[in-house]
Amino acid sequence: METLSFGTTQKGEKASLYVIENKNHAAIKVTDHGATLVSVLVPDKEGNLKDVVLGYDDAGEYEKHTYYFGATIGRNGNRIDNSQMMIDGKLCKIPANENENNLHSGPNGFDRVMWEVKGHTDNSITFFHLSTEEEQGFPGNLKVEVTYTLTDENAVEISYRGEADKATVMNFTNHSYFNLGGQESGSVENQKLQILAESYNPVRDSKSIPTGEIAPVAGTPMDFREMKPIGQDIEADFEQLKFTGGYDHNFVLSDKAGEMKVMANAYCEETGIAMEASTDCCGVQFYAGNFIEDPIGKNGATYCKRCGFCLESQFYPDAVNQSGFPSPIIEAGKVFTTKTVYRFYTK
Repeated sequence: METLSFGTTQKGEKASLYVIENKNHAAIKVTDHGATLVSVLVPDKEGNLKDVVLGYDDAGEYEKHTYYFGATIGRNGNRIDNSQMMIDGKLCKIPANENENNLHSGPNGFDRVMWEVKGHTDNSITFFHLSTEEEQGFPGNLKVEVTYTLTDENAVEISYRGEADKATVMNFTNHSYFNLGGQESGSVENQKLQILAESYNPVRDSKSIPTGEIAPVAGTPMDFREMKPIGQDIEADFEQLKFTGGYDHNFVLSDKAGEMKVMANAYCEETGIAMEASTDCCGVQFYAGNFIEDPIGKNGATYCKRCGFCLESQFYPDAVNQSGFPSPIIEAGKVFTTKTVYRFYTK
């Protein structure tokens, strides 16, 4: 594993970039700033390496933006209505950072902290963080780890482990934006996607809090059970897409967490790069990059609207406040683990 300098944070902390390569010369690059996945380099149909995730060239650039490129998200991924919830019979209030709601755990999310390198092997690295009660406002002191592994099958495995001294929320995810044409190649709307979900969570309005309904995708633009171009129906006259400016919804994979399954497949015809995504989570947020507003990314690339898509494995949004959803509240002392895998190949 190669270690490189990755700039300095606003607090004066020196960030590092860790490079892991497999026998096929595919590689991932991760940083201790936000336990962030910075690059995924995989071969295209010509055998040339393509970097298929969006990101920045140093830690300082990540601090300037709120797109969450490649970041580890926690304690809670997605939104919490009115930035509050009941845990163990007590009202827990946390900071709002999107309208009156809490998005991705607020201004002090895991994407903003320096993680400790706990250990590494030839093909993996484990980051550790102690999230105190004071950090985000959730109850309990949480010990959390995230491990990135690059297999010889060109799969990026992301594993999480959490344990807290009080009942608290554990809903970790990774916020990588994928572009199978290469991170500099522009819109992903012609790239094809399949999501293996029969239903999804409609939202109330443009603030993207779920109604509590689990609605069938059949007969709607939300139906990705058969592979289709991401942009095929994205501008359809459909209220849910208008609320969110395109796709930004949770797709229901199961009614409980714990069983590993394929959640999605994606493909770019130009490069021949395909991706199979698997998880043991019960939901996946498909976000089509609707609100990317021309930031300058790696190697000077300009990232336009919809030039990357996210598949964020998770509990359903606002699950802490929705009695009909699987709960992300984990009891004190219980070890919680979850895993998501993105496997790349050519066809």
